Amino acid sequence: MHTATRWKPEDEAFWRAHGQRVASRNLWLSIPALMLALAVWMLWSVLVVHLPAAGFRYSTNQLFWLAALPALVGATLRVFYAFAVPIVGGRRWSALATASLIAPALGIGLAVQDPQTPYTVMVLLALLCGLGGANFASSMAHISFFYPQANKGYALGMNAGLGNLGVPLVQLAVPLVISAGLFGALGGAPQFAPDGAPMWLQNAGYVWVPLIAASALACWFGMDDLAEARAGIAEQAVIFARPHNWWLCWLHLGTFGSFIGYAAALPLLLRHQFPGTDTMPWVWLGPLAGALARAFGGWLADRVGGARVTLWAFGAMTAGVLAVRACLPGTAPATAGELAGFLAASLLWFVAAGVGNGSTFRMIPVVFVAERLRAARGRGAPAQEQAVREGNTEAAAALGFASAVGALGGFVIPKAFGSSIALTGRPAGALMLFVGFYLSCIAITWWHYGRRFAPARC
Repeated sequence: MHTATRWKPEDEAFWRAHGQRVASRNLWLSIPALMLALAVWMLWSVLVVHLPAAGFRYSTNQLFWLAALPALVGATLRVFYAFAVPIVGGRRWSALATASLIAPALGIGLAVQDPQTPYTVMVLLALLCGLGGANFASSMAHISFFYPQANKGYALGMNAGLGNLGVPLVQLAVPLVISAGLFGALGGAPQFAPDGAPMWLQNAGYVWVPLIAASALACWFGMDDLAEARAGIAEQAVIFARPHNWWLCWLHLGTFGSFIGYAAALPLLLRHQFPGTDTMPWVWLGPLAGALARAFGGWLADRVGGARVTLWAFGAMTAGVLAVRACLPGTAPATAGELAGFLAASLLWFVAAGVGNGSTFRMIPVVFVAERLRAARGRGAPAQEQAVREGNTEAAAALGFASAVGALGGFVIPKAFGSSIALTGRPAGALMLFVGFYLSCIAITWWHYGRRFAPARC
């Protein structure tokens, strides 16, 4: 009932009569599921800011660890999640993976009610939140099978861009929901800040539980599996022998890794650099702009070329990082002008990373399908059709693997800031490392994909 046995999105008649409607339904059920997954994944990025006020006595480095660990687990599991879709089926895996997020949400709701909760328990819950980050790979692999080449940039950009709204959503929602007893006696007693104000930290976890359950049921009953998308491990693992897989992973680490890593680090970084200033009302704006820019980046790459957009994006990201560094507070107390400049530079960084997210993900299916078609040139229509199927299978696996590598940025960037601050007292050293990395991404993009005689010009 939920398995499509014939799927030909490149056939215009099939696409107009049937395919587009089915693909759209799966896309619009995938987006809220992915949004909730990323909200759970990034929950610790904002929760760590409120733990000290509730009586949890953790060092700054320990708090950065809690913010970074979900990204490490999410990055590792993304490899397996991406490969699971062609084996298990996109509908089944989407529903089960979404339902699994109830465990860390409930666990956090219980753990944060007692300041004596061991730090190891918090670490375990941070690791479980990595399940949300892993969902990204399976979601993108599932959606990539439904759309024709001409629309993949739009579909992947919408799924990832709107799904990434889970990051600003959690950073906006958590400060609001912990300020009221939403669940009454069922939710537990409040904690009290040093100034006597009550707060319900448990709501930061509990509020997602009914939404996750509803989304999991919607995926189970509303999505579709594709018979033609079935593939084994060996058919997907061939990507590890494709050089472009590794170059594109490097680029995606630069774009998505920057988005998710800076989103995870920013609340705590602002608290450290601008103490005494209430910056929490602003931290969600950058991730929001970056998420929306991702959808735009995919759309723009469809029209002017992925490599061109990616080059622009890395140039703007380099400028954004240098501007953030220029606005760091010096030895004197921070000024309002420095804070405004810091936030504006951060916004540029987020928007450029979002555009690059969309364009790099658009490049992956184009490169892999084009390579298989070149190999089948002159061998007739059946060979061309087989090349498209193989290219799509490899592209889906590459999307998942690239998303896994990209997610490492969610661990590396917070830890780079934490280490830089621990060693020098300032985050400037970490920022200059990022600049060097972006320059390498510009060189790779231009040489392999952007120059006139590039091997895989796109």
